[in-house]
Amino acid sequence: MLLGFEDFTARLLAWTLWWNTEHRPTPLGGKTPLEAWQDDSTPLRDVPAADLWTFSLEDAGTRTLTTRGVRFKRRNYVGAWMTGQAGIQVRVRFMPHHDHRIEVYHAVTGRYLGPADLADQATEEQVSAVRRARAARTRRLKKDLQASQRERYAAVTQAEPPRRLGTLTTVQADAELAQATDTDLSQLSLPDLIPPAAPPAGWRIPASLAALTTPGRPAPDPPGHAPDPVPGTDGSSASPAVHPTDDGDAP
Repeated sequence: MLLGFEDFTARLLAWTLWWNTEHRPTPLGGKTPLEAWQDDSTPLRDVPAADLWTFSLEDAGTRTLTTRGVRFKRRNYVGAWMTGQAGIQVRVRFMPHHDHRIEVYHAVTGRYLGPADLADQATEEQVSAVRRARAARTRRLKKDLQASQRERYAAVTQAEPPRRLGTLTTVQADAELAQATDTDLSQLSLPDLIPPAAPPAGWRIPASLAALTTPGRPAPDPPGHAPDPVPGTDGSSASPAVHPTDDGDAP
């Protein structure tokens, strides 16, 4: 069984404490590592955390500094110190798995220029939404993998194509196919799609499009719907319809 992160951390810290304060390795002459450390008279020098950071960096090669900053892993990184520095060659160093910031050095002299932070960084809400989507996708993939691992094949005594064992009812097959179809459609859906703008007034457009782009305009009749009778054609008396001409005057 895999350990959770908190349980693993607690066990690691307990083992570290035991190793340093109780364990007595043979090369230390019966002392614990902590006792041997305290008895060592070698002078110590505190190193600033900013300097220690540089020992954990990996080199990513040279880049050209542009008005958009430094390009690294198909993303832009910017810093206030970059103003007026466009066009120079720089060397990028980074700490693995900490891609929110990089360190930039002059490519020729090696002089440290400054840090650069990820441009257009996503908000915490966006990151949380992405993580939830990834978790849901992971659960679906695990479920599909478990289902595929349950496949069984018939035993054979000669070389032939594999024959799967197990049967499905029509209802089971339809339900699984419908679930897969719904999942695909949900991934393609665009709930925040902006409706198309209304075309110019002089254009002749289909009634279906006009209903979508013109507020208050009724939707067209569905196919097969009989149109309303024209007054006077069903035997009832009605006044003749008057249609305006193009200039707005009645005939």
